[in-house]
Parts: sequence; C-alpha cells; structure tokens
Amino acid sequence: MHIHILGICGTFMAGVALLARAAGHTVSGCDANVYPPMSTQLAAAGITLTEGFDPAQLDPAPDCVVVGNVMSRGKPIIEALLDRGLPYTSGPQWLAEHILRERWVLAVAGTHGKTTTSSMLAWILEHAGMAPGFLIGGVPANFGVSARLGTTPFFVVEADEYDTAFFDKRSKFLHYRPRTAVLNNLEFDHADIFPDLEAIQRQFHHLVRTVPGAGRLVSHAGSAALEATLAQGCWTPVERFDGAQADWQAVAVAPDGSAFDVCLRGERLGRVAWALLGQHNVANALAAIAAARHVGVAPAHAIAALAAFRGVARRLELRGEAAGVRVYDDFAHHPTAIASTLAGLRANLPADRRIVAVLEPRSNTMKLGVFKDTLAPALAAADHVVCYGAPDLGWDLAAAVAPLGARAAVCGTLDATVAAAVAATRAGDAVLVMSNGGFGGIHGRLLEALRDAR
Repeated sequence: MHIHILGICGTFMAGVALLARAAGHTVSGCDANVYPPMSTQLAAAGITLTEGFDPAQLDPAPDCVVVGNVMSRGKPIIEALLDRGLPYTSGPQWLAEHILRERWVLAVAGTHGKTTTSSMLAWILEHAGMAPGFLIGGVPANFGVSARLGTTPFFVVEADEYDTAFFDKRSKFLHYRPRTAVLNNLEFDHADIFPDLEAIQRQFHHLVRTVPGAGRLVSHAGSAALEATLAQGCWTPVERFDGAQADWQAVAVAPDGSAFDVCLRGERLGRVAWALLGQHNVANALAAIAAARHVGVAPAHAIAALAAFRGVARRLELRGEAAGVRVYDDFAHHPTAIASTLAGLRANLPADRRIVAVLEPRSNTMKLGVFKDTLAPALAAADHVVCYGAPDLGWDLAAAVAPLGARAAVCGTLDATVAAAVAATRAGDAVLVMSNGGFGGIHGRLLEALRDAR
C-alpha cells in the first residue's frame, strides 16, 4: 500500500511515517518546513519528501492519504483531495487502526514532559528486555529514532492533547485507548484550539474514560487541574507521584536533580544517579518508574535503566562549545517549561557562571500573546535574555520583557539575535536556546559567531 502523508515533518507525523515504512508500506510525504531531526531520520528510512503542498503530488493517487493537523480547509491540496474523493484518514486514527490494535498501550499525556517521560518509559522497558514499540515526539538518544514497531505487545506513545485533523477536532490521545496512562501535569496551552483550561480538562476526562478498570492511571499529585479532572469521573486505579501525600516520591540527593532516592509509600527502593538535570525531570522519572511497574518492571530495574538514560534531542541538549561558552538547545516554549529548564541548568552551574537565554516565541499560543504577562517572570533566572521577535508575532515583545530591564534585548532579525547573544557572553557562560521550531539553525550560527568573535 502506498501511503502519502501531508505534514510529514511534524514530530508525530514523522513517527507515523517510520511505523508505516517498518510495517511494509510504501511511504511518501510533504511539508512546508523541513528541518532536523525529523527530516534526517525520514531520509535515512528511504522515505521520499516533497517540499510544499502542490496538489500535483497526488498524481498518481496514493492508496491512502494521512492528513496531519497542520492542514486546513482552503489549502489547494486538501481541496483536491476532497474533490477527487481520495481515501484519507488522520495520523492518530491510522496509528490506532494499524499499529495499536491489540497492543498494551502506555500513553504519556500532560502539558509538559511528555516527550522526555515517554522516552524514559520506552527505555526502561527496553532495558528490561521487553522490546517495546514506541512513537515519541522527539528523538531519544538511547534509540536514535522517534518511532519503531517493537516486537512485543507493549507500545509507548506520547499522547498529545492537540486536535487530530481538520475533520476531527478531538484530542489526538482519544484514539489510543491506553491500558496504562500517565497524566504528567495540566495547564492552559494551545490557545488556538482551546478557549480555556476547562476545555482541555474535558478532553483529559474523555481520555480517562477510555482507560479500563484493569488499567492504571499515574497522575501528578501536585496538579490541582488534574485532581479536578479525575473528580469528573474515574473508573481506574490511580497512583500519584511527586507530592507530599503521593504514592511515589523522590528524596533529593543532589540539588540539581542529578541524584535522588525513589520511594513508594515511604519505602526507599533505590537511587537514581543520571545525566539529566532539574526537578521537572525527577518528576518525569517517578512517572516512568510507576508506569513501568504496571507492566511488570520492578522499580529496581527501572532505576538501573535510568542510570543509562541519555536524554532526548532538544531537551537541554548540549550542541557544542566555542570560546569557553556552552550552547544548549531546548524545546521549551511555555512559561512553566521555560522556568523549569532555566532552573535545571542554573542548579548545575557554579555560582559565578552566567546563563544567556535566547528565546523564540514561536508556538501558536505564544503568537496569540496569551503568555506575554508571564514571560518575564519565567525568564527571570537568566542573567541576560535575547528574544527574537518575528515580524508576524503580533504583540509587543519588548514591553513583555521590559520588567527584566537592561538584562533583556529584543531583536527583529536572526542575524541581530546572534550578534546580541554573542555580545552578551563571556567565557564560562552557558547559552540556552529555547524554541519549538528550527530557529533558523541558530545553534550552529551561535557557535560559529562565538569562535569568530573570540
């Protein structure tokens, strides 16, 4: 079967493409913005990519068109698809029907930490010899790919609450029917499709409704929004993590989160000592350990696996060092994630080392200005902030970061952003780049400019 995927370079759709290819299908696809790491792993899998959305690529007609949620009515290729009556489906629906059926699905949902927690969970199962399949919205370093079929019934999926497609406005995760579900946290986001937090809670409630009574919910104890969601109705046993009254707790050994003891209802089960940073990753680890236990992995084995966990691309990933300055890349684009990432990096640096934060407010919610009043507080832990204000941002970025005073600068071009960041650094500093997009390859440009400037 020939499957053609519209919007193939999105993190989720690229994973669908890899799974379809591994299942024996001929796979092609198109997208408007092609950048690593997804584009490189698709090319390595022998999947043909077309730049842009010209309807001509539907000739000859594929057997099925899988439509990504970036596609909307009015695009010529969508209108041609509908006019010609070609068979089509969404990525989540295709995944549910062709991959997840009769699998033990472990789904990781939440506003933050889905990719990292999914990667930890898949690695724990792999380390335990369970050879899971997975589809993750990033590239775990332990696997080198974002998706694979696996050879056992277990399948880990990053469960996104974003809508499914132009013809199916339910959250993606409602297609997955998990037996084990992690609810990492819940905050307002995706203002382009959800009017308020209550609308997102309703989708999470619908997810909870799909988990069987013999399944397991692993929920963050510190989230009032999740507790309110569970109060709407819950028919599945719940284990809570990361809170004073939680079943699963961590006792800090190192302040930067690089070592901690794992406790289950007061009993110490072992110590995680690993390369990751930040209390948010400690919470992610507790969730992954709890979920793995539900499918039979002893906590001691999960703890040992995390010691060998190497992280995920674009999650506090060190991209290089030049002139004594380290450049990190992170996917953070929500104020909570920005603050957590900065806190994790800050805790790992000597007191005399500085952080220069370089931010691209790129997400749809950021572009709508929903977080403009909380942006400056989220960036407060940085010693210097350089923001790239794209021409289509639509709100006053300079006014939003004005509370940071002389520590903050706003630039209107990528060249100016690079120049301002380099000018703000000195040997020993850490530059933290945060964006949910490619950011114009700024990481390499920063490293090159640092070498030239010094």
